[in-house]
Amino acid sequence: MEQLLKTIFENDLFVYVLMAVVPLMWVLPYALFAVWLERKVSAHMQDRLGPMRTGGWHGWAQTIADILKLIQKEDIVPKAADRKLHFLAPFVVFIGSYAAFAAIPFSSAYIGSNINIGLFYIIAVSSLVVVGILMAGWSSNNKWSLLGAMRSAAQIVSYEIPTALALLSIVMIAGTLDLQEINHMQTGWFWNWYLFKKFPFVFIAFVIYSVASLAETNRTPFDIPEAESELVAGYHTEYSGMKFALFFLAEYANMFAVSAIGATLFLGGWNSPFGNFMSGPLWGVFWFLSKGMFFVFVQMWLRWTLPRLRVDQLMYVSWKVLTPWAFACILGVGFWTML
Repeated sequence: MEQLLKTIFENDLFVYVLMAVVPLMWVLPYALFAVWLERKVSAHMQDRLGPMRTGGWHGWAQTIADILKLIQKEDIVPKAADRKLHFLAPFVVFIGSYAAFAAIPFSSAYIGSNINIGLFYIIAVSSLVVVGILMAGWSSNNKWSLLGAMRSAAQIVSYEIPTALALLSIVMIAGTLDLQEINHMQTGWFWNWYLFKKFPFVFIAFVIYSVASLAETNRTPFDIPEAESELVAGYHTEYSGMKFALFFLAEYANMFAVSAIGATLFLGGWNSPFGNFMSGPLWGVFWFLSKGMFFVFVQMWLRWTLPRLRVDQLMYVSWKVLTPWAFACILGVGFWTML
């Protein structure tokens, strides 16, 4: 038996599969919790209670009941739809979101793939989400779906530019794209975090990234690709059952992914804010998930606070506000570093 176990763990393929499954063990329960949390956050902001019955205490099992319901729903495909693309689209969207977790450092002891271009990889692979969304909109043979997909493609492509430029200011300071190395460079008390370096340029870059990441995840006030008042449900109008649930799973996975990147580059990642106090691999997981979940909470908070932008306003914010300021931050950091 021992020899068998030793053989299994020495098998590279087994190790790769195990490392790939670990983030999934976080994403699935996190998505269930995040849906419940969003309902409770919106309810309390509107002086309601939200789910209270299913599962007992504050309806904690409501999302579990919802996922069981979705599993049992009939998978409906429109008669005139492109069946192959319609089937593949939600999987492509989820793969694009989930693949980003490969290079996210959850603690000093765990990172799926510690590649030296981790940040570049995440920015590149997350673009796959756009392909899935376009597939969903086109294959549905529905005007609302197609319009939502076109909006989403234009939005994500536009906001990738200020997002990448804002992150580039951190790369200039750190001198590396390795996310684990960037974490190590922020070890110590919270004033060692990059958010507090080269003020105010990095702080402005952080604000730019926070705003642009909302657009990257199609969250309010940038949720025009799935604007209910205009497009029914946007690109996933014609989806039902578990394929519909996959879009939601991908959205919440993407929310945590962008939050994790922000926490890693600006807020020390898995580092404790108190130096050596409450530090170590296990505490690192706690601090990393806490910072990531805080950003997720802020995204939920903004959803129930801000109105939706028009399409022209959306493009104006990207090209005439965020992008010029992002370039200014890069120049500021560059000059500061040179001097």
